[in-house]
Amino acid sequence: MSFKYGIDNLTVKKVLAISKGELNAVITSEAKEQVIACRKKVETMAAGNKAVYGINTGFGPLCDVQITVEETNKLQENLLITHAVGVGTPIDKELSKIMMICKVHALCQGYSGVRLELIERILYFIENDLLPVVPKQGSVGASGDLAPLSHLFLPLIGEGEFWAGDTIEHAKIGLEKHQLTPLTLQAKEGLGLINGTQFILAHTIVGLDKMAYLLDLADVAGAMSIEGYQGSSSPFRDELHKIRPFKGTIEVAERMFMLLYKSQNVDSHENCERVQDPYSMRCIPQVHGASRNAYYHLKELAEIEMNSVTDNPIVLSDIEAISGGNFHGQPLAMALDYASIAASELGNISDRRCYLLLEGKFGLPRLLTTGGGLNSGFMIPQYTTAALVTENKSLCFPPSADSIPTSLGQEDHVSMGSISGRQFNEILGNVDKILAIELMYAAQALEFRRPNTFSDIIEENFRIIRESVPRLEDDRILKDDINAMIRLVKDQAFNLK
Repeated sequence: MSFKYGIDNLTVKKVLAISKGELNAVITSEAKEQVIACRKKVETMAAGNKAVYGINTGFGPLCDVQITVEETNKLQENLLITHAVGVGTPIDKELSKIMMICKVHALCQGYSGVRLELIERILYFIENDLLPVVPKQGSVGASGDLAPLSHLFLPLIGEGEFWAGDTIEHAKIGLEKHQLTPLTLQAKEGLGLINGTQFILAHTIVGLDKMAYLLDLADVAGAMSIEGYQGSSSPFRDELHKIRPFKGTIEVAERMFMLLYKSQNVDSHENCERVQDPYSMRCIPQVHGASRNAYYHLKELAEIEMNSVTDNPIVLSDIEAISGGNFHGQPLAMALDYASIAASELGNISDRRCYLLLEGKFGLPRLLTTGGGLNSGFMIPQYTTAALVTENKSLCFPPSADSIPTSLGQEDHVSMGSISGRQFNEILGNVDKILAIELMYAAQALEFRRPNTFSDIIEENFRIIRESVPRLEDDRILKDDINAMIRLVKDQAFNLK
């Protein structure tokens, strides 16, 4: 089974599968015909006298300067060279590859006017892990991700850099290793390559994949904390959520009920004198569920975007190329900022559960240690979760709420969506660490509930933790324990279902 560029619809799952080599992706004869037909339209326009933006004119504020046929190729090469002004450390190789996958799919839809030869060269890069080096900073997220995409495609013309393992080499060296010669760009091709939202989109795809896992893991961590706290499962009953039927809330309530099903520990205290648990325990469906709703919203928009054409101008007929704004990143930028808040809240409520487990209530010793005084127990890791939560709050400022005009005012409103995408992933990385610490706390709390047993899934996850992190008896350096827990989270070692 193969994915057909320009014909089939991409999904988050399919993009990641193509990136990992688990799904073969091809350009079908049908897609090739679309590309070739559109290319002929561009060649007709380039040879004509009528000014068509980006085909025989300058760019941005220079759109009123018409370019001769002889200058067309140089114009496209200059576009890549002059726009490759990104700064900062390079993005992950995975992101560079996903950017190329999404760009190939967009170009294969037959509205961008590039040659088939150009698309096939990018496809070769993807299939042979010739991954360009792309700096992470410099895109304002309108007119497309100009700087990152310029760096991504400089190697096509023998400029820029490739990754060579964990080192960096000039693109010409990488091309020579594969016996490839640099391409000469023709009319519209530079613009077709660097106009687009693929930098924002790649960060969105990777972030959605992380968030899907962390949403499920947050439910597991919450359930383990409830077990340790000997909280109630009543707030997760189906009839309660049917009368306020938000999709995410209902889903989380069902998961919480499943995670606590047939727990001897919870059942033994279901009718205790405690009337209600704190919000961070009993409002898990409402809080985690709201974060799920944000995830679903971003995923829906991302899958529209990855199947769209986002460059400019869009070639519609033999004589018409419309200069519009499909490259503007606002549709994803705003949703990314919303999802960033949603991801941050998973960490916020997790920190609160950590704090509850330290208070020494309902049969738990203070700081989860029986040797308090001489031992500090688990006092200090909650400082770390508090610090990470505050860092995430600062990262929740919405870049999409800001705009700084560029290009002499021609591009007078920009999305800043590239920053939104980067912040989204940074927040998720902090949530990894917060949930890792909560899971460590919860496992320690469960030790004080024996001989009670827990649900099968909680027992399994408890075992997974204990294989890497032993019970805390006397104070020890906890950095190694925390790092071991973070590895379990990053390796997706937990049973979530």
